[in-house]
Amino acid sequence: MPAPYDVITMGRIGVDIYPLQTGVPLARVETFGKFLGGSPSNVAVAAARLGRRTAVITRTGRDAFGDYLHQALGEFGVDDRWVSAVPEYPTPVTFCEIFPPDHFPLYFYRQPKAPDLEIRGEELDLDAVRAARVFWMTGTGLCAEPSRTATLTALRARAERPYRRARAETEDSRDRAETEDSRARRAETEDSRARRAETEDSRARAGTGGTFAHDGTPGGRADGGAPAAGPAGSRPPESSGPPPRITVFDLDWRPMFWGERKDGDGEAARAHYREALAHATVAVGNLDECEIATGERDPRAAAAALLAAGPELAVVKQGPGGVLAVHRDGTTAEIPPLPVDVVNGLGAGDAFGGALCHGLLAGWDTGHVMRYANAAGAIVASRLACSSAMPFPHEVEQALAEGLVAPATGDAP
Repeated sequence: MPAPYDVITMGRIGVDIYPLQTGVPLARVETFGKFLGGSPSNVAVAAARLGRRTAVITRTGRDAFGDYLHQALGEFGVDDRWVSAVPEYPTPVTFCEIFPPDHFPLYFYRQPKAPDLEIRGEELDLDAVRAARVFWMTGTGLCAEPSRTATLTALRARAERPYRRARAETEDSRDRAETEDSRARRAETEDSRARRAETEDSRARAGTGGTFAHDGTPGGRADGGAPAAGPAGSRPPESSGPPPRITVFDLDWRPMFWGERKDGDGEAARAHYREALAHATVAVGNLDECEIATGERDPRAAAAALLAAGPELAVVKQGPGGVLAVHRDGTTAEIPPLPVDVVNGLGAGDAFGGALCHGLLAGWDTGHVMRYANAAGAIVASRLACSSAMPFPHEVEQALAEGLVAPATGDAP
């Protein structure tokens, strides 16, 4: 079997048509740029920019824009093997207006239906989904069938322990061939081995803080201690322990995709969100999205409600208020935003997501993961585009070292 992907994302894709002029309404914009778009697709790009092996599961129309998206994914180093065409529907496009620092209206053209909502569970490569070190899905994938069932199918596959079934079948066959005496001896040996492994595991876990073990369960000191700190912009070494296995639910609330008004209460979505949260190890969303998922708007109450629903780590993004991360092991990190002159804030959350995956895979402590993700998001907010604006590691480390994001110069995207 080929090596597992670091990150597989699943869900929305489209073409972003963004004005190349800021502070101008669409009716008066004269020049536009064309970019790969769609939150999960951008997260895959962001993680690839940071050196991760990524792929996306999604669907496009069978048209020129669909061809463009395949080309763009390849240029960004994202595997497009699970990006297929739906002949009946056109590839979606999204327009925006850019009014810094905090007004960026979006206009989605996803009618009569977006191809990415035609992802089908029976077409998924569930072995690859199970094996991925990080699997990232979004709330939008739950808004319509067959995407909803496909998304939940992938989540259930992630929640399984695929090796358990094979091991159980092997042991059942072996048991039938053994005598009672040999069974007893084997049970005694395995019990001794299990006690020894438990002791070794306890010792190993004593040295980590707010990180994930190979199956996505928490590992860490009860006091949430971090590794020895280096310079502000330095990157801690990656964990030498077993590779993590993390399932991220990006709450990604877009009321128009659920047939609701902008101020809708999200009641139709909440039950589906609860089902998905039960299979996730990480939940991430802004305050509006957390309120839709949990009914709570206070950041700490929302984090607690997310943890109660199943995940091990709750990440609550608060815009100018920074980010709050609460881990089931008791680790808490509250990170203020990095100072930045905002040009276009639309891709910041996707850059945050890609960097979040990168930091979790590296096994960094929760505080450093959030600082790194915050910096990545701030860098993209300082640029006009989204996908092509995703930062490289040296750019994130420079922003952390300087404590701010320098204004973009020249032809920076």
